[in-house]
Amino acid sequence: METIQSLVLGVIEGLTEFLPVSSTGHMIIAQPLLGIDPEDPKWRVFLFVSQMGAILAVVLYFWRDLWRRTFHPRSRSWKQHIATKLTAALVPTIVLGLAFDDFMEKHLEGNPTAVAGALIVGALLMLFIDAVFRRRSEMNFDDITLRQAFLIGLVQCLSMWPGTSRAAATIMGGMVLGLTPRVAAQFSFYLAIPTMVAAGGYRLWKYRNDLTMDMAGMIATGTAAAFLVALFVVAAFMNYVQRRRFTPFAVYRILLGAAVLILTFLTDLFSRSSS
Repeated sequence: METIQSLVLGVIEGLTEFLPVSSTGHMIIAQPLLGIDPEDPKWRVFLFVSQMGAILAVVLYFWRDLWRRTFHPRSRSWKQHIATKLTAALVPTIVLGLAFDDFMEKHLEGNPTAVAGALIVGALLMLFIDAVFRRRSEMNFDDITLRQAFLIGLVQCLSMWPGTSRAAATIMGGMVLGLTPRVAAQFSFYLAIPTMVAAGGYRLWKYRNDLTMDMAGMIATGTAAAFLVALFVVAAFMNYVQRRRFTPFAVYRILLGAAVLILTFLTDLFSRSSS
């Protein structure tokens, strides 16, 4: 049963990690439906470690560009190097992540109402930003400044609230700061690599005493599924974002958030009437 559960969650992770719809939010919503206890440490670890598969998909899809920018950059200026920009964006994520991780995990993870609220509010902001801040001029990754990178990293911290979506926060934040949708999405994908590796590694260390060899198969299954699905999603999304708006994602978030709120209300109502 755990193999099937991890496979389903891996597919969900791969489908949603790089779309502005919140992978963590989807996982939190899906876990009770699959009969999973979200308080179980092994599933808390799975929630973050399965993201490693999705990250590998980004590395594979962009490996040529990543290799060139890392080892053969066009500019010799350290300010233009990809490692400098990603580090600038990662600093606020690490600082605020360590400061608020326990609070978010205790009060918001496993809370469908909090997820639903973030989905709906994020959708409305997405529609506004896409309508007001969308740039159509030519731009490339090298045009991103250290200030923009740092501020995008700061905005990324909003995704600690489940349902916000790391991809949505960084892409929309990038657009507000002057990036085109394609460049904002590219930076979001690249920033996901150190961010998710750090988050997954931190969770592994945090729950190291709860890890057993029995969990290896479950985690491997979910991670492999996430990798295969995410590889397709990354390619499709990069092609999509250059031509079209984010409206379908916003509508989906609103519908999903509303459905979760209604389901939660009916469940609570049924529980009260039963007792």
